[in-house]
Amino acid sequence: MTDVLMPALSPTMEEGTLAKWHVKVGDAVRSGDVIAEIETDKATMEVEAVDEGVIEELLVPEGTEEVKVNTPIARLKGDGEAPQSSAAPTPAPPEGEQKEQLSSPTGGGGPRSAASSPPPPDPSPRGGGEKSDDRIFASPLARRIAKQGGIDLTQLKGSGPHGRIIVRDLEGVKATPATAPTEAAPKPVAARPQPAPAEAPQVRSLEQMGIAPGSYDLVPLDGMKKTIARRMSESFRDVPHFPLTIDIELDALLAARAKINGLLGNDSRVSVNDMLIKAAAIALKRQPDANASYSPEGIAHHHHADIAVAVAIDGGLITPIVRAAETKGLAEIAREMKDLAERARTRKLKPEEFQGGTFSISNLGMFGIKSFASIINEPQGAILSVGAGEKRPVVRGDQLAVATVMTVTLTCDHRVVDGAIGARWLGVFKALVEDPITMIV
Repeated sequence: MTDVLMPALSPTMEEGTLAKWHVKVGDAVRSGDVIAEIETDKATMEVEAVDEGVIEELLVPEGTEEVKVNTPIARLKGDGEAPQSSAAPTPAPPEGEQKEQLSSPTGGGGPRSAASSPPPPDPSPRGGGEKSDDRIFASPLARRIAKQGGIDLTQLKGSGPHGRIIVRDLEGVKATPATAPTEAAPKPVAARPQPAPAEAPQVRSLEQMGIAPGSYDLVPLDGMKKTIARRMSESFRDVPHFPLTIDIELDALLAARAKINGLLGNDSRVSVNDMLIKAAAIALKRQPDANASYSPEGIAHHHHADIAVAVAIDGGLITPIVRAAETKGLAEIAREMKDLAERARTRKLKPEEFQGGTFSISNLGMFGIKSFASIINEPQGAILSVGAGEKRPVVRGDQLAVATVMTVTLTCDHRVVDGAIGARWLGVFKALVEDPITMIV
């Protein structure tokens, strides 16, 4: 018997909703078959089977919420295998593999679960650098983390069962270019122990704070609301943050946008936000100290400006990412943002499309908000809050004039972006927005 476990679809996922089964009891499944859809707080993803067999039991019904990662959700029996006796003991999972799971997001392979029978012996030893059936012997989560981190799995030796590469084998390993499998594999470097996070304060109930029972309607928190509440509370509590605010004139940018859209046509119309994404990315490359993240090991200076853009969706907020935005033209950024925003609203983004990023932009100008400060989206070092553009009086020399002005606030993680770094970045950003032709120089 093989237990199909609730997969971790991202490194931070702790639970999810089993939205839909694509199989029923008695169905035969092969490795790679889509068996279920799982909803996380941000997206809905298909899950593939890794092992072959026949579905004997669906342990978790469709629509079940808050299913913890690694919880058995179905049971699979091999061809010709007798039904499992209820009295049969379940062997303990191997150490280090308890957090790996049988099922994986579409496109990945994965390990057997803790209740699996051991596979038949392989006549040839399988290390990280050797392949079987043209696939590296690695868990789905290890594959995903390696892909995002630029780690060459062929150069690693797995410590999981039968030489499988698992997450702990990636700890401390830096991104390396792919090399021939004949070269010696680098040994994984053990990560330094991290300090335990500060214990979150206990939240009192409404009744404890004097709100009478029955005087309100209670809407339960869904996965997205819970995740947003937890992450924003942690960031606001643990990150030493401060705001920097300036005013920026927009008339030149609005005139440039009108000319650009006249050339592009309706299919690739550029928004003000698209131009701010481009300006922010260029400013991060010109002031690279602002394009950084804090870690206990040191300050990470990022190679590209990956701009996360806040998009409001039903029930919360998500931040799809324009990767390497400094390398893309305005038309490409506009098309990419339109696609990301549409798929964000239907919760069809892939984890790598909304996780990570080096810098965030949150624009509430379209709601008439003049000025605000956002909470930092860790591990990013800063987030830019954009207010509404409006006609305001400005002083030019000794003369009073009228200009379209917006207020922006840069919230900085003082561990990474101090006041001087933040001020220099805002100076470059302001110059780019007020004279858009400099974006292409």
